[in-house]
Amino acid sequence: MRRTPAPPAAHPARTGALRTRIPLSWSVGFTKSPATPPRRFIPAAVPGAVQLDWARAEGWQDHFIGDNWKQYRWMEDVWWRYRATFDRPKLARGQRLFFVSKGIDYQFVIFINGAPVHEQEGMFTPVAIDITPFRADAIEILVMPAPKSFPEPDNRSQANQSCKPAVSYGWDFHPRLIPLGIWDETYLELRPAAHLDRPDLTYALNDTFDEARVSLCASVALPVRKGGNARGLRGCALRWKIVGPDGRAVFRRRVAAAPGAAVLSATVRNPRLWWPHDQGDQPLYTSVLELVGPGGAVIDAMEQRFGIRRVRLVMQPDAWSEPAVFPKTRSVPPITFEINGRRIFCKGSNWVSPDVFPGAITAGTHRALLEMVKKANMNMLRSWGGAIVQKDSFFELCDELGIMVWQEFPLSCNRYEGTHAYLRVLEQEARSIIRRIRHHPCLVIWCGGNELFNEWSGMTDQDYAFRLLNLVCYQLDRDRPFIPTAPLMGMAHGGYTFADRDGGEVYQVFRNAANTAYSECGCVATCSAAWLRRIVPEEDLEALDNASQPETEAGKALLRRVQWTQVPRYFPEARSLEELVERSQLLQAEGLKCIFEEARRQKPHCSLVLNWVLNEPCPRIVNCSIIGWPAEPKKACYAAGLSCRPVLSSARVPKFTWQPGERFEAEFWLLNDAPEAVPAGRVSAVLRFGGDEIAMGTWAHDGAAANTNLRGPALYAALPDDAAGLFELVLQYEGRPEWDSTYVFLARKNS
Repeated sequence: MRRTPAPPAAHPARTGALRTRIPLSWSVGFTKSPATPPRRFIPAAVPGAVQLDWARAEGWQDHFIGDNWKQYRWMEDVWWRYRATFDRPKLARGQRLFFVSKGIDYQFVIFINGAPVHEQEGMFTPVAIDITPFRADAIEILVMPAPKSFPEPDNRSQANQSCKPAVSYGWDFHPRLIPLGIWDETYLELRPAAHLDRPDLTYALNDTFDEARVSLCASVALPVRKGGNARGLRGCALRWKIVGPDGRAVFRRRVAAAPGAAVLSATVRNPRLWWPHDQGDQPLYTSVLELVGPGGAVIDAMEQRFGIRRVRLVMQPDAWSEPAVFPKTRSVPPITFEINGRRIFCKGSNWVSPDVFPGAITAGTHRALLEMVKKANMNMLRSWGGAIVQKDSFFELCDELGIMVWQEFPLSCNRYEGTHAYLRVLEQEARSIIRRIRHHPCLVIWCGGNELFNEWSGMTDQDYAFRLLNLVCYQLDRDRPFIPTAPLMGMAHGGYTFADRDGGEVYQVFRNAANTAYSECGCVATCSAAWLRRIVPEEDLEALDNASQPETEAGKALLRRVQWTQVPRYFPEARSLEELVERSQLLQAEGLKCIFEEARRQKPHCSLVLNWVLNEPCPRIVNCSIIGWPAEPKKACYAAGLSCRPVLSSARVPKFTWQPGERFEAEFWLLNDAPEAVPAGRVSAVLRFGGDEIAMGTWAHDGAAANTNLRGPALYAALPDDAAGLFELVLQYEGRPEWDSTYVFLARKNS
């Protein structure tokens, strides 16, 4: 039985019609011993998860309703056996039959006709097994119980010796549900006997950005036969072309084919550069590699899209000048992104898996969310290290939409001990991840994992896991930045509420901060009233309305989390669930507007702000998400879109709540992250109380350079003595209404 990883399946490249995929019909059952066959098999959806299959067969309600997730607990501690039988296809001369899987979660053994042929730990390393010699007509996959460092307690620390995403073991926004099973595309594939394998494309862009040196390393695979493999390729050739964004070939080359690895190189002159969507276009090139026979017929082919751009991580301009100590050392690590020689202010969100079960995620899932990201003017997503590395469609869409991706390896909030067994699997998984997605231009940084340099994780940059990941990234993807974890010194995680326990609101907390980056920050809010009614038992909602103590665990969590939204601090008791939700989401929206714009005002010392969090793995009662599950935008999503516009008029205001008759103050700003200068202009400010308006004044400015903010004067106006309730501050940019801004505040007497 082979215990080393099988050769990866033929991706990330696309294969053409010369290969034929044959779908398999799967069933699955569980057993309490790996040696004992299951008593019952049920139909299995692939990709999917064993939990979803069993729940479907048993007619269970959704796992996210009430405390239903608890009934899944036993499934993580049993062995699951997938089974597929098939009519063996008749192979044409020169054809081979492969079993291919892009992802099996997490530790498993593959059997062909009852014989074990492959054993693996790790869900990110694909499998491709030539099963032609086996005369196979039956495949089984034994999936082992979820990995745990110790049996109790049930928490994320059980994942500290595996590459299984820790979020599945329970998080504040994720129930304890540990997926197992076949989570990515899995099928039989007819391949030519001589075929292409593992195309690895890399490139280097020169400092003047007018020439890219492209390298393609591809293997030509042949079955072992007497007389040597070279005979099977006599007269064959490799034909490579690069097709530009306009559909025309910009490079062609043909070389003789030989077994094993072939390294080809090309020069693309005056390439069209890939940019984040708020900085330019997203042109994509296509690499087409063909294996052709002596007569010119194509035997096998692979395509791969890629974009050309250069990314660097550089120090912010004031990094070496403060504090004034001698000898000066690096006080904070670099976290300013430079794309194609231009410094970019990164604004966006943290991305978590959009479903508890990765096997349920589709390209449609990704598209629905990512199109909202672009519409919200966000240019970066941090793919959080507590969750999976997303399927290919995520990166393909980010390439197309111009969304930068900060990708973390699957380490989070644990102390990952550098044992031999763990490091072996970590290296295998890291290499598979890097090879799969490194050709994507959207991918701009590797990060070792989430929140690992702190008291609850206790790791340092001397831990073997970081030294290993740094080495592997250098070997396989040297020109893309790597950092060990987030946050690092100078960066911040938090806050996560509209007001902290000491009474400080986001308006003061973030103005007084001086961080180089905010890689996590945000405000909580409830989900919609419709979702609350669906996922919370009716008696708990009634207890909430009556301000009494609920009885169930879900009800107690609801009451506690509604307090976290701090609605009672600012508003009287809600008259309905809808009113409670409206107020909660209003505070989140206004808080996020403040956070995004204040971080931008701190440029260039600050160069990045990412709210926690964009999305959800399942509907949550209260969460920092700005898009509820599955793709339901909250008010904060629209607010973030306004505050992330490349150019906008902005106001720095000291607080949310004002007294009637108090002097209201606001400081003018023009925020400009665009690559173009803003000409001279005028901005006026008014306060609106229902149908009444109070003019605050006008600011005439001389213009702002590209990617440069402009600070204006502070203006003041006395609030009416009878002011009560919500009111608005409206900034109006003369002749450019798309740069206008509106903010909501509260007027009330102190109780």
